[in-house]
Amino acid sequence: MIRREIGRTGRDVNAIGLGCMGMSVAYGEPMNEADAVKLLHQALDLGVDHFDTAELYGFGANETLLGQAFHDRRDKAFIATKFGPVGNLAERTVRGVDGSEANMRRAIEQSLRLLKTDHVDLYYLHRKDPNLPIEETVGAMAKLVEEGKVRALGLSEVNADSLRRAQAVHPIAAVQWEYSIFTRDIEKEVLPLCWETGVTVVAYSPLGRGMLTGAFTREHKPQGNDYRAVISPRFKDGAYEANIALVEEIEKIAQARGASASQIALAWVLAAKPNVVTIPGTTRLANLESNLAAADIALTEAETASLDALAAKVAGDRYDERGMTLVNA
Repeated sequence: MIRREIGRTGRDVNAIGLGCMGMSVAYGEPMNEADAVKLLHQALDLGVDHFDTAELYGFGANETLLGQAFHDRRDKAFIATKFGPVGNLAERTVRGVDGSEANMRRAIEQSLRLLKTDHVDLYYLHRKDPNLPIEETVGAMAKLVEEGKVRALGLSEVNADSLRRAQAVHPIAAVQWEYSIFTRDIEKEVLPLCWETGVTVVAYSPLGRGMLTGAFTREHKPQGNDYRAVISPRFKDGAYEANIALVEEIEKIAQARGASASQIALAWVLAAKPNVVTIPGTTRLANLESNLAAADIALTEAETASLDALAAKVAGDRYDERGMTLVNA
């Protein structure tokens, strides 16, 4: 197990945490509540203590699962949640981002109620509000720290300028970005700034939304209402086949090491910098156990160089056109 501190908070976590979104939304049918709670308990037993959720993940459904799982063992779980995106709760649609204090107040009270807790360990702005200065939003979030409702603040998918401006208002403990062998935008400016200023990078989708696991093939790919099949450019015809060919290169390294493609992908992310932690998601115990074993893998320079070369060959953006306007903001 690798343990790393979240920012300069003095609180360390297992560097391989658990992204909980897929239990409730995005990748097909949501998990049965009892099964999800059981998996969350098993994760704790295996040493996972960093659990990531958000209001957006089922508009409260995912936070409710975590509340059911951890209300009687709260001291064992480091819980991170997020606010910002707003929409029609009944229709499950997102209409924009609201980083105002009024929306933050509404969201945090709802999160605390659903999570069945009196505090959140790490509270993120899920996406920057394009209509508000980052200083205004972070200034409001800082009040929650003073009130004891939040222990530390985080930002998601912000650029280096926004991070600097936010840090001038209140310490930022973590920045969440998509980061994987296939997605390395963060390395240009944000990762170096985080390393310089003691901010933890929380790498979400370190397995490329499942693509880097090796579970998909040219014949077997996401279908139906799975988010990836509907709007993810990297899973569209043409791009998908090209990207699967790149995954086969990861699998060759994995096979030579007696490991899985997932483990190689996670080991690569963890080796980037000592301030990087990951939150791969899964709904299966076997996958969780496999992911945790990635902490024992140290890649060679030659293996790392081969993996580094893949990013430039990836086909398709990580989000659709609208989604790309909200990242690196």
